[in-house]
Amino acid sequence: MNKQIIRFPKDGQASLVANEWQVWDGEGDEGAPFNTPDLKHGLNKVLVPFHWWISHHQNADVVQRTNQGALGVWFAADDDILKHADIIEAGKKVWPVVAAHFPIFRDGRSFSTAALLRQRFAWQAEVRAIGDVLIDQLLQGARVGFDAFEMRPDQDMDVALKQFDLYTVTTQNSWRSKRTLLEA
Repeated sequence: MNKQIIRFPKDGQASLVANEWQVWDGEGDEGAPFNTPDLKHGLNKVLVPFHWWISHHQNADVVQRTNQGALGVWFAADDDILKHADIIEAGKKVWPVVAAHFPIFRDGRSFSTAALLRQRFAWQAEVRAIGDVLIDQLLQGARVGFDAFEMRPDQDMDVALKQFDLYTVTTQNSWRSKRTLLEA
């Protein structure tokens, strides 16, 4: 887990901010009502797997943590969020953060998850990229709907931040803005 993430709000500048969220893999649950993940680094906010949320979201402890703004969810690359549209719509009211997981760099399915959240679900809260997130993915991720990035630990955060200043002209529409109209 990185102590910092890149936050790139839709109408703002990219910056490094403290990472307040721990990503939990859902392991160690063993059927108990809700085993609080082994929180590291003093964190108390947890992103839980979407498949885990589906099974546990009505548990009193989960409801309490969610109402406190301390639980969000992360989607695996193969989660079919359209199949669970009702849960996603309900989640808009309670999840302060959602994340899409990149299991390996070359698996781009999580780009589609972010785009669907922004376009079809009109998601307004934070959408974070997690997992095998490399500098090469930042610009594409920002275009489709990610506004926060938890980089793979070996990535240079200063170099990553500079990626957002590489281009001043946009030739395609994106979640962030319409394409730049070039003057003749």
